[in-house]
Amino acid sequence: MAAAGAAAATTNAAMRWAAGGWSLFIAENLILSENRTWLIQQLGDEGYHGLYGTLSTVAMGSVAYGYRYKVRGAGPFAFAPGTRPSPPALAASFVLQALALGMASQSAPKLQIPVELVNGGSDDSHTAASGSIVSASGSIVSGSDPAPGRLAGGGGGGSTPPAATRESGSRFKIRCPFDFTDSRSQTGVAKGTPAQLKADGQTVDLHGLDRVTRHPGLWSFGLLGLGNALLVPSIPTRLWLSMPAMVALIGGSHTDSRHRRGMGGQLCEQVDEVTSNIPFLAMLMGRQDGGVVDSFVALGDEIKVLDGALAAAAAALWVARRGRGGGGARPPSMSGAGLAR
Repeated sequence: MAAAGAAAATTNAAMRWAAGGWSLFIAENLILSENRTWLIQQLGDEGYHGLYGTLSTVAMGSVAYGYRYKVRGAGPFAFAPGTRPSPPALAASFVLQALALGMASQSAPKLQIPVELVNGGSDDSHTAASGSIVSASGSIVSGSDPAPGRLAGGGGGGSTPPAATRESGSRFKIRCPFDFTDSRSQTGVAKGTPAQLKADGQTVDLHGLDRVTRHPGLWSFGLLGLGNALLVPSIPTRLWLSMPAMVALIGGSHTDSRHRRGMGGQLCEQVDEVTSNIPFLAMLMGRQDGGVVDSFVALGDEIKVLDGALAAAAAALWVARRGRGGGGARPPSMSGAGLAR
């Protein structure tokens, strides 16, 4: 039965288009990057990147064409079009998309609530650098004002701070919603190279997404596709949406292989031992300092919680919207036309 299913998949035009464009993209990336040194010698650096960009554009054009005209909504179907996915599929979709968006969110500056309650008089130096104070009377004193004692909008020229800023008690501080200085926005410097090692020359300086995977961008894209694949009934569309995960798995592994050999980058032995291409694999195998539990505790301390919470909320809303049924496939009368292509 499995052989019959595989044979049916290879004779289905929509299935071939679903996998074909992405397979071409993976193949041209592997072939060109593996022969990078020789091609640069023959074509020059500019010529190599021109060839690389051209072939990648052609491959992605076939991916887009296949989805638009051959794959989207075509049969066969995993469940009846217009009905809801199963509860396990919805749950798995949420987990995958929350992970994907959460990983992507960690690459952005840390989000923070733009109003903070602080003790009066105890945070003046920090306020001057990063925000403004709203006094109990509602007046705003900007931390960036060259005369901190001047009320916003006031006309006085004195430098003596107003009574409101000298009072003890709590005040609201207005600050930028993005914290560009937070340590959790930082990841390992010169990843994969000896520069990522600590002073002892052996311990790897891991931080945030460095712990999870060596290729967070690829896997964010891949997991997002897998999560969405569970929400659509069309099997060719599911295959098309799942292919970015193959790009992450194969492309990430090949990049690591090249970097171990010093081709286009570096991946030193110490970093290689405590990190992984597949997300969380190195952590679950206890290859990082402190074992499984300590590595996850450290990750929790290093991630930007508010960014991740917003990413999870976005994933929940998307799954709830897409999981209501009624979308994601052509009407049955059109699906046959898709199979005939």
